[in-house]
Amino acid sequence: MHSYVYRLNTLVTFAAVLLAVLCCAASFLDAFNSPSVRAHAEVIKVNRFRKQLSGNDEVSLTLNISMDLRSLFTWNTKQVFVFLAAEYETSKNSLNQISLWDYIIRDKDHAKFQAQVASKYPLIDQGSNLRGKKVEFVLHWHVMPSTGRMIVDKMALSKFYLPEAYT
Repeated sequence: MHSYVYRLNTLVTFAAVLLAVLCCAASFLDAFNSPSVRAHAEVIKVNRFRKQLSGNDEVSLTLNISMDLRSLFTWNTKQVFVFLAAEYETSKNSLNQISLWDYIIRDKDHAKFQAQVASKYPLIDQGSNLRGKKVEFVLHWHVMPSTGRMIVDKMALSKFYLPEAYT
């Protein structure tokens, strides 16, 4: 007959293969989730718009952010990292992206919220290119699953024109 070590080896191998199959099934089923994200962001106030000593423009904003990200959560979702980016064009670069605010959502219960927040990070441009510039707010999210690949997506929210003069 077979020894206890041989039987234990068979049992552990079977458990590992079963776990691998379940992980693959979880990743495969996430591909069929089609979330419907609803979000909005608007500028309530320009707190500070100044030129730094180095010559760079710096803007600090107060934002009204509302979003419903509950549809991103499935039984395989561990957490969602979400951030609001300001995107604009300059003569030097066709796309400039600056993160203004970020948040980690750990469960579905906290995935719908509305808040007025000061920008966590200032909008700083290399040079004096921000006066009168059109800025588009884009919401980015990274769905981090318990198993499988990370899902990354984004959504354009609104546009905003910065003031012509420093405050």
